Amino acid sequence: MAWFFTDEEINGTCIITGEDAKHIEKSLRMRVGEELTLVTPSLQEHLCRISAFYSDSARVESISSKPCENEADVKVTLYQSLTKGDKMDLIVQKSVELGVERIVPVVTSRCVSRPDEKSIKKKIERWQKIALGAAQQSCRGIVPLVDDVMSFEEALGDASQKDVSIIFYEGGGESLKTFTDNEHKSFGIFVGCEGGFDVSEVEKAKESGVLPATLGKRILRAETAPLAAISAIMCLTGNFD
Repeated sequence: MAWFFTDEEINGTCIITGEDAKHIEKSLRMRVGEELTLVTPSLQEHLCRISAFYSDSARVESISSKPCENEADVKVTLYQSLTKGDKMDLIVQKSVELGVERIVPVVTSRCVSRPDEKSIKKKIERWQKIALGAAQQSCRGIVPLVDDVMSFEEALGDASQKDVSIIFYEGGGESLKTFTDNEHKSFGIFVGCEGGFDVSEVEKAKESGVLPATLGKRILRAETAPLAAISAIMCLTGNFD
């Protein structure tokens, strides 16, 4: 089933415009009478039938609706140190598929990638498009936000609002099982770039209440660690059941 998002609540009829309309008609080659799913901001999942195509839009009629139950019951924000090359593309895509709610790119001391303001704006726009595509593919109830780049200190402040915040550090830490009880419903997870975190950053994180955790004895790549962490949290909290 083709899966799309709308910014408006649906009351019988909806007009789909822009890239989604083009994708439905040109890429998916859907025709009048075929069905698709539209998810609204209130997490209502509408089964819709295409009733007409126009030059730059498509009209759909709602057949039925129900609450979208595809979201995890825990909210995970990934604070990801900027990585080299196109690794962030993969991290964003797979993190969204696995259920992350929000992704915050972070500049840390060992980041090789330090794009200027113009470049990072373009990167965030691309990452948000990747998040949208991944949310559609995995039938999410929301499109996770790719936030503006933060400094490490800003990210620590942002993470203080979570039930529990964790920094994954190759120098060791607690097992994830320690942090995934039924009382914790929002998680902030810090994952380093290719060079990991500096010891001083780990100490600063601990002073801010962010707790060191481990992903086991093996050292994971920068693009593997966040996906392993999100998967483990989803599994330990019953969201892979």
